[in-house]
Amino acid sequence: MTWLRSPSATDDKRSMGVLGVITGSTRYPGAAVLGVEAAWRTGIGYVRLWTPRRVQDLVLARRPETVCHGLDEPPGGSQGAVDAWLLGSGQDARERDPALRELLLEALGSGVPCVVDAGALDLARRHAGPVVLTPHAGELARMLGWERDAVASDPAAAAREAASALDAVVVAKGAPTHVVAPSGAHLVIHPKTHRLATAGTGDVLAGALGALLAANPRGAADPSSLAELAAEAVDLHGEAAALAAVHARPIVALDVAEHLPAAVAARLSR
Repeated sequence: MTWLRSPSATDDKRSMGVLGVITGSTRYPGAAVLGVEAAWRTGIGYVRLWTPRRVQDLVLARRPETVCHGLDEPPGGSQGAVDAWLLGSGQDARERDPALRELLLEALGSGVPCVVDAGALDLARRHAGPVVLTPHAGELARMLGWERDAVASDPAAAAREAASALDAVVVAKGAPTHVVAPSGAHLVIHPKTHRLATAGTGDVLAGALGALLAANPRGAADPSSLAELAAEAVDLHGEAAALAAVHARPIVALDVAEHLPAAVAARLSR
Protein backbone atom coordinates (compact mmCIF):
# COMPACT_ATOMS: atom_id res chain seq x y z
CA MET A 1 0.00 0.00 0.00
CA THR A 2 1.09 3.56 -0.69
CA TRP A 3 -0.25 6.81 0.73
CA LEU A 4 0.75 8.63 -2.46
CA ARG A 5 -2.10 9.73 -4.71
CA SER A 6 -2.47 10.23 -8.45
CA PRO A 7 -5.18 12.67 -9.54
CA SER A 8 -8.26 11.35 -11.32
CA ALA A 9 -10.56 13.14 -13.75
CA THR A 10 -12.69 14.31 -10.84
CA ASP A 11 -9.85 15.81 -8.79
CA ASP A 12 -8.91 19.47 -8.52
CA LYS A 13 -6.24 21.37 -6.61
CA ARG A 14 -8.19 21.26 -3.35
CA SER A 15 -9.14 17.60 -3.49
CA MET A 16 -5.45 16.73 -3.96
CA GLY A 17 -4.75 18.27 -0.57
CA VAL A 18 -4.31 21.74 0.88
CA LEU A 19 -1.22 22.12 3.05
CA GLY A 20 -0.91 25.05 5.43
CA VAL A 21 2.71 25.92 6.17
CA ILE A 22 4.07 28.07 8.99
CA THR A 23 7.81 27.78 8.54
CA GLY A 24 10.91 29.86 7.95
CA SER A 25 12.14 33.03 9.56
CA THR A 26 14.25 36.03 8.71
CA ARG A 27 17.27 34.18 10.11
CA TYR A 28 16.46 30.84 8.41
CA PRO A 29 14.43 31.58 5.28
CA GLY A 30 15.73 28.57 3.36
CA ALA A 31 13.74 26.13 5.47
CA ALA A 32 10.51 27.48 4.03
CA VAL A 33 11.89 27.35 0.48
CA LEU A 34 12.94 23.71 0.91
CA GLY A 35 9.79 22.54 2.68
CA VAL A 36 7.44 24.21 0.20
CA GLU A 37 9.45 22.89 -2.75
CA ALA A 38 9.27 19.37 -1.33
CA ALA A 39 5.53 19.58 -0.74
CA TRP A 40 4.86 20.65 -4.31
CA ARG A 41 7.22 18.01 -5.70
CA THR A 42 5.44 15.25 -3.74
CA GLY A 43 2.17 16.00 -5.54
CA ILE A 44 0.20 18.34 -3.29
CA GLY A 45 -2.60 20.35 -4.88
CA TYR A 46 -2.35 23.63 -2.96
CA VAL A 47 0.18 25.17 -0.58
CA ARG A 48 -0.59 28.15 1.68
CA LEU A 49 2.35 29.72 3.50
CA TRP A 50 2.39 32.01 6.54
CA THR A 51 5.81 33.60 6.97
CA PRO A 52 7.61 36.99 7.04
CA ARG A 53 7.63 39.02 3.82
CA ARG A 54 11.31 38.40 3.05
CA VAL A 55 10.73 34.66 3.25
CA GLN A 56 7.63 34.94 1.05
CA ASP A 57 9.69 36.65 -1.65
CA LEU A 58 12.29 33.88 -1.64
CA VAL A 59 9.67 31.14 -1.76
CA LEU A 60 7.76 32.81 -4.58
CA ALA A 61 10.95 33.24 -6.58
CA ARG A 62 11.33 29.48 -6.48
CA ARG A 63 7.69 28.31 -6.35
CA PRO A 64 5.30 30.99 -7.65
CA GLU A 65 2.36 28.60 -7.28
CA THR A 66 2.44 29.14 -3.51
CA VAL A 67 -0.24 31.31 -1.86
CA CYS A 68 1.41 33.51 0.78
CA HIS A 69 -0.01 35.13 3.90
CA GLY A 70 1.33 37.45 6.58
CA LEU A 71 1.75 36.25 10.15
CA ASP A 72 -1.10 38.56 11.19
CA GLU A 73 -3.54 36.96 8.72
CA PRO A 74 -5.90 34.39 10.29
CA PRO A 75 -5.69 30.86 8.85
CA GLY A 76 -9.38 30.69 7.87
CA GLY A 77 -9.90 33.74 5.71
CA SER A 78 -11.44 33.86 2.30
CA GLN A 79 -9.26 31.05 0.90
CA GLY A 80 -10.77 28.34 3.07
CA ALA A 81 -9.39 25.69 5.36
CA VAL A 82 -6.33 23.46 5.12
CA ASP A 83 -6.19 19.66 5.27
CA ALA A 84 -2.93 19.52 7.24
CA TRP A 85 -0.32 21.82 8.76
CA LEU A 86 3.46 21.89 8.58
CA LEU A 87 4.87 23.89 11.48
CA GLY A 88 8.18 25.09 12.85
CA SER A 89 10.92 24.35 10.29
CA GLY A 90 13.52 27.12 10.23
CA GLN A 91 12.26 28.74 13.43
CA ASP A 92 13.84 29.24 16.85
CA ALA A 93 11.50 29.21 19.84
CA ARG A 94 13.86 31.61 21.65
CA GLU A 95 13.28 34.23 18.95
CA ARG A 96 9.55 33.64 18.44
CA ASP A 97 7.35 36.73 18.62
CA PRO A 98 3.79 36.75 19.99
CA ALA A 99 2.15 36.80 16.55
CA LEU A 100 3.99 33.67 15.45
CA ARG A 101 3.28 31.90 18.73
CA GLU A 102 -0.44 32.67 18.44
CA LEU A 103 -0.52 31.41 14.86
CA LEU A 104 1.28 28.17 15.73
CA LEU A 105 -1.04 27.54 18.67
CA GLU A 106 -4.09 28.20 16.51
CA ALA A 107 -2.90 25.62 14.00
CA LEU A 108 -2.07 23.07 16.71
CA GLY A 109 -5.42 23.61 18.39
CA SER A 110 -7.47 23.36 15.20
CA GLY A 111 -7.73 19.56 15.30
CA VAL A 112 -6.27 19.39 11.79
CA PRO A 113 -3.39 16.90 11.38
CA CYS A 114 -0.01 18.55 11.96
CA VAL A 115 3.65 17.91 11.20
CA VAL A 116 5.63 19.63 13.95
CA ASP A 117 9.30 20.32 13.36
CA ALA A 118 12.21 22.26 14.87
CA GLY A 119 11.04 25.58 16.33
CA ALA A 120 7.49 24.42 17.11
CA LEU A 121 8.40 21.24 19.00
CA ASP A 122 8.19 23.00 22.37
CA LEU A 123 4.48 23.66 21.68
CA ALA A 124 3.67 20.09 20.63
CA ARG A 125 1.80 19.32 23.86
CA ARG A 126 -0.88 21.77 22.77
CA HIS A 127 -2.00 19.69 19.79
CA ALA A 128 -5.71 18.90 19.55
CA GLY A 129 -5.55 16.50 16.62
CA PRO A 130 -3.27 13.92 15.01
CA VAL A 131 0.36 15.00 15.10
CA VAL A 132 3.73 13.83 13.79
CA LEU A 133 6.87 15.18 15.47
CA THR A 134 10.14 15.17 13.51
CA PRO A 135 13.01 15.82 15.94
CA HIS A 136 16.69 15.10 15.42
CA ALA A 137 18.65 13.73 18.37
CA GLY A 138 19.37 17.11 19.94
CA GLU A 139 15.76 18.23 19.72
CA LEU A 140 14.53 14.93 21.10
CA ALA A 141 16.94 15.27 24.03
CA ARG A 142 15.59 18.75 24.81
CA MET A 143 11.99 17.53 24.60
CA LEU A 144 12.65 14.75 27.10
CA GLY A 145 15.20 16.44 29.34
CA TRP A 146 17.74 13.74 28.42
CA GLU A 147 21.40 14.12 27.58
CA ARG A 148 22.00 14.07 23.83
CA ASP A 149 24.38 11.12 24.22
CA ALA A 150 21.60 9.13 25.89
CA VAL A 151 19.31 9.74 22.92
CA ALA A 152 22.07 8.89 20.46
CA SER A 153 22.77 5.60 22.25
CA ASP A 154 19.11 4.49 22.23
CA PRO A 155 17.00 6.62 19.87
CA ALA A 156 14.23 4.03 19.78
CA ALA A 157 13.71 4.26 23.54
CA ALA A 158 13.73 8.05 23.40
CA ALA A 159 11.21 8.05 20.57
CA ARG A 160 8.94 5.63 22.46
CA GLU A 161 8.99 7.83 25.55
CA ALA A 162 8.20 10.97 23.57
CA ALA A 163 5.44 9.27 21.58
CA SER A 164 3.77 8.01 24.76
CA ALA A 165 4.17 11.25 26.71
CA LEU A 166 2.92 13.49 23.91
CA ASP A 167 0.36 11.13 22.32
CA ALA A 168 2.11 11.67 19.01
CA VAL A 169 3.81 9.79 16.23
CA VAL A 170 7.51 10.52 16.59
CA VAL A 171 9.94 10.42 13.68
CA ALA A 172 13.35 10.30 15.35
CA LYS A 173 15.58 11.31 12.45
CA GLY A 174 18.90 9.57 12.01
CA ALA A 175 20.55 6.54 10.46
CA PRO A 176 18.34 4.62 10.83
CA THR A 177 15.22 6.69 11.43
CA HIS A 178 12.79 5.39 14.05
CA VAL A 179 9.04 6.00 13.63
CA VAL A 180 7.08 5.28 16.80
CA ALA A 181 3.33 5.49 17.43
CA PRO A 182 1.84 6.34 20.86
CA SER A 183 1.07 2.64 21.35
CA GLY A 184 4.76 1.84 21.04
CA ALA A 185 4.44 0.35 17.55
CA HIS A 186 7.82 0.85 15.97
CA LEU A 187 9.02 1.09 12.37
CA VAL A 188 12.68 1.38 11.38
CA ILE A 189 13.72 2.96 8.07
CA HIS A 190 17.31 2.40 7.00
CA PRO A 191 18.92 5.06 4.82
CA LYS A 192 19.42 4.41 1.12
CA THR A 193 22.34 6.85 1.10
CA HIS A 194 24.30 8.67 3.77
CA ARG A 195 24.44 11.74 1.52
CA LEU A 196 21.39 12.91 3.46
CA ALA A 197 23.88 14.10 6.08
CA THR A 198 23.73 17.67 4.83
CA ALA A 199 21.93 20.82 5.96
CA GLY A 200 18.28 21.27 5.03
CA THR A 201 17.36 17.67 4.23
CA GLY A 202 15.14 17.58 7.33
CA ASP A 203 13.18 20.52 5.93
CA VAL A 204 12.67 18.55 2.71
CA LEU A 205 11.42 15.55 4.70
CA ALA A 206 8.98 17.77 6.60
CA GLY A 207 7.56 19.13 3.34
CA ALA A 208 7.12 15.69 1.82
CA LEU A 209 5.48 14.42 5.00
CA GLY A 210 3.16 17.42 5.11
CA ALA A 211 2.10 16.76 1.53
CA LEU A 212 1.29 13.11 2.23
CA LEU A 213 -0.67 14.10 5.31
CA ALA A 214 -2.68 16.78 3.51
CA ALA A 215 -3.58 14.30 0.77
CA ASN A 216 -4.75 11.73 3.34
CA PRO A 217 -6.19 13.63 6.33
CA ARG A 218 -8.67 10.87 7.20
CA GLY A 219 -5.89 8.31 7.40
CA ALA A 220 -4.27 10.40 10.11
CA ALA A 221 -7.10 9.65 12.53
CA ASP A 222 -5.67 6.19 13.27
CA PRO A 223 -2.24 6.44 14.98
CA SER A 224 -0.96 3.22 13.40
CA SER A 225 -1.93 4.47 9.93
CA LEU A 226 -0.36 7.82 10.70
CA ALA A 227 2.88 6.06 11.65
CA GLU A 228 2.81 4.09 8.39
CA LEU A 229 2.25 7.31 6.43
CA ALA A 230 5.17 8.96 8.22
CA ALA A 231 7.39 5.96 7.53
CA GLU A 232 6.51 6.09 3.84
CA ALA A 233 7.48 9.76 3.74
CA VAL A 234 10.85 8.92 5.31
CA ASP A 235 11.40 6.10 2.80
CA LEU A 236 10.36 8.28 -0.14
CA HIS A 237 12.75 10.99 1.06
CA GLY A 238 15.54 8.41 1.13
CA GLU A 239 14.70 7.18 -2.35
CA ALA A 240 14.84 10.74 -3.72
CA ALA A 241 18.20 11.25 -2.04
CA ALA A 242 19.56 8.03 -3.54
CA LEU A 243 18.45 9.13 -7.00
CA ALA A 244 20.16 12.49 -6.50
CA ALA A 245 23.34 10.88 -5.16
CA VAL A 246 23.76 8.27 -7.90
CA HIS A 247 27.42 7.39 -8.59
CA ALA A 248 28.32 8.78 -5.13
CA ARG A 249 27.61 12.37 -6.12
CA PRO A 250 27.62 14.94 -3.32
CA ILE A 251 24.18 16.52 -3.01
CA VAL A 252 22.42 19.44 -1.34
CA ALA A 253 18.94 19.46 0.14
CA LEU A 254 17.33 21.04 -2.91
CA ASP A 255 18.63 18.12 -5.01
CA VAL A 256 16.58 15.79 -2.82
CA ALA A 257 13.44 17.86 -3.32
CA GLU A 258 14.00 17.99 -7.08
CA HIS A 259 14.23 14.18 -7.26
CA LEU A 260 11.00 13.59 -5.35
CA PRO A 261 8.85 13.43 -8.53
CA ALA A 262 10.97 10.56 -9.88
CA ALA A 263 10.78 8.77 -6.53
CA VAL A 264 7.00 9.28 -6.45
CA ALA A 265 6.59 7.98 -10.00
CA ALA A 266 8.72 4.92 -9.28
CA ARG A 267 6.72 4.09 -6.20
CA LEU A 268 3.35 4.55 -7.93
CA SER A 269 4.44 2.25 -10.76
CA ARG A 270 5.22 -0.71 -8.47
